[in-house]
Amino acid sequence: MAVFITITPVERQKIHAWVAAHGTPQQVALRCRIVLGVAEGESDSAIARRLLVNRNTVILWRKRFAELGLDGLWDVASGRGRKPTYGIDKIAAIVDATLQNKPAGMTHWSCRTLAKHQGVSKSTVNNIWRAHNLQPHRTETFKLSRDPKFLEKMTDVVGLYLNPPQKAIVLCVDEKSQIQALDRTQPGLPIKKGRCGTMTHDYKRNGTTTLFAALETLQGKVVGECHQRHRHQEFLKFLRRLDQEFPGDVPLHLIMDNYGTHKHEKVIAWLKRHPRFVCHFVPTSSSWMNLVERWFGHLDSKAIKRGIFLSVEDLQACIAAFLNAWNESPKPFVWTATVESIQEKLSRCRRTLEQIQPGCTSPKPRKRKRIAV
Repeated sequence: MAVFITITPVERQKIHAWVAAHGTPQQVALRCRIVLGVAEGESDSAIARRLLVNRNTVILWRKRFAELGLDGLWDVASGRGRKPTYGIDKIAAIVDATLQNKPAGMTHWSCRTLAKHQGVSKSTVNNIWRAHNLQPHRTETFKLSRDPKFLEKMTDVVGLYLNPPQKAIVLCVDEKSQIQALDRTQPGLPIKKGRCGTMTHDYKRNGTTTLFAALETLQGKVVGECHQRHRHQEFLKFLRRLDQEFPGDVPLHLIMDNYGTHKHEKVIAWLKRHPRFVCHFVPTSSSWMNLVERWFGHLDSKAIKRGIFLSVEDLQACIAAFLNAWNESPKPFVWTATVESIQEKLSRCRRTLEQIQPGCTSPKPRKRKRIAV
């Protein structure tokens, strides 16, 4: 006779959280799915077929949950094999220390510092971190926009990506400024079997250049040219270049950031004289919405980062060669995120930040201009 179990709303919420968490061990997630299936009234055979396990496995964890509750899902059943060196309490203490505490005078734990603090081996800490998907040595950067018109601008830009206008061209425009022509102080060694290529850590600066680029979203082609500076004069030259590259009366929708050059009075006057250019500005601190930034990443990693340039001319020639190679077989960057999915993700991020520091995500008040009387 099957053992009957009941799950409280709190237990159900906890089990769903364990299933969704990236750090939950797969065997624990499987047990959680078995218990959820039992709670929904599925038969043992149906659960076994759906989860691709043996029917006896379902019976085992149905019985284990009825006896021990949530704790039983994490316990290791007695049987053959080596018994665990540390119990669930010790593992939880190591995980909590990783998430909640910091070593004295440091920003994060290492395997050795936490192992010494907890009285275990560094391999034990490493195994626990891997099982719970914890990587305290890594960080990722982010920036939440405080633009009061964030939703309006985001909807406009994402709409161009997902539903581009008919008989029009969408271009992602931006400039990559201060690209350094770096030369190494000593010649490096080429790659060979058993050894990667080498280059010195120090370098010599031989000048900088600025790349103005426009990515055509439909085909992935890129129009670019280098200038010594990135003022409104250079931007106007690039706009004239785009006018020549895409002749005719086809509307050109330009996706740009809020850099002052793009909104200079002379640029605005030029755009009024050329109504085929339609500007769309991404929200402030949201350069990730501009797809040409993704292309800049390719340029940096595949052509510039490892390059050796004796002069600015060498750097510009390298950029031109990469542009030509890219346009021979261009690949468009496909945007898939919807406005709703972006809003949901940003809302979760804002809620988390508000819990840490209330008021940190609210828009900054605008300064009122003083009017002389």
